[in-house]
Amino acid sequence: MLNMGGPSTVPETHDFLKNLFMDRDLIPLPFQSLLAPLIAKRRTPKIEAQYTAIGGGSPILRYTEFQGKGMATLLDELHPETAPHKSYVAFRYANPLTDETAKKMKEDGVKRAVAFTQYPQYSCSTTGSSLNELFRKGKAGDAGDIEWSVIDRWGTHPGFVEAVAQNIEAALQKFPETSRSDTVLLFSAHSLPIRYGSLETIQPLSSRVQSQVGPSAWMGIQTSEALKGLARLGKKQVVLVPIAFTSDHIETLYELDLEYAEEARELGIDVQRAASLNESPVFIRALADIATKHLRDYSAGTIGPTSRQMDLRCPGCTNAVCGQQKSCYVNPLDFLAHLFMSCFILDPGKRSLKGRGAKFDPPGGRRKSGCIGENATIRPQLKISHSNRIREIQT
Repeated sequence: MLNMGGPSTVPETHDFLKNLFMDRDLIPLPFQSLLAPLIAKRRTPKIEAQYTAIGGGSPILRYTEFQGKGMATLLDELHPETAPHKSYVAFRYANPLTDETAKKMKEDGVKRAVAFTQYPQYSCSTTGSSLNELFRKGKAGDAGDIEWSVIDRWGTHPGFVEAVAQNIEAALQKFPETSRSDTVLLFSAHSLPIRYGSLETIQPLSSRVQSQVGPSAWMGIQTSEALKGLARLGKKQVVLVPIAFTSDHIETLYELDLEYAEEARELGIDVQRAASLNESPVFIRALADIATKHLRDYSAGTIGPTSRQMDLRCPGCTNAVCGQQKSCYVNPLDFLAHLFMSCFILDPGKRSLKGRGAKFDPPGGRRKSGCIGENATIRPQLKISHSNRIREIQT
């Protein structure tokens, strides 16, 4: 389960910030290795105070572990073919970091894993950054010999939508019934550097952004500016909806609950915040349903190791690791071969075709690309070496 993470205790704040500012996928800086530690050191006292104000640390690890364990339990029932299931947490900037989790999976002897992003909507700076880090650690051999597939976006899944809707309905109930229909639903998401896309592509409704850091231009309009605009329009009741967050952390507990709520009160607006998904059984069932469908479709050969969109690169992207990571996970030629082999399996000895369900394990077929690990595979159903792939497809 991939996410940005957050410091579980106040003393972990500096390392969290240093890791964040060292991430060129999120905040590219000149002389990054020198500037990032300095910026982190300067910002640490302020952010430590914020984590102190919300109870002494971020609860994101606790909630992610709870969600993961619940999902794994349901998966054992929904997809017994791959049971037993176990969830691991890999945070980008806080403990447990990706390298720690990769080593733990290697120690546990894991051979099959799904990299399941906990960002519902895909971005190169969030899911992409986590996958780049997983790629680097796998290439270094930290994860061992694991067959990977990826769930890289799921923001339109009905279970996720239902879980969010239930929390919105609960927040609306806090307003008087006589004025409830006049309440504005304001969806708030973590902002992104504007180089990752235009705002028009992500906000067909009343969505606003928060949490800008670094020198680059970021997407707007900020949630605080949206509240000021609603006040000018005479709106008196607002439900803030954290649409991009699957559990509480500093952006919900401090920015939304404390900063923006105070600003709204000063503007004469009554604000209620829709709860985060946290321990929602509807959301945990949605995670299990998403994982079940992925495992079932992947095993059946009807999907590749990632979504089709995963192969797309941002226009003008110059990130070499991003390109290598996408090539590693996506492998379009492998997927074409998989579609072919799922219908007709080539008998390498007799050079004949067998029907669906036949076994295919050509000599030397273990894939050794070095993408995720020295002997890692993306699809064991194929087991076709790079040098023989095209020839065998053509044959």
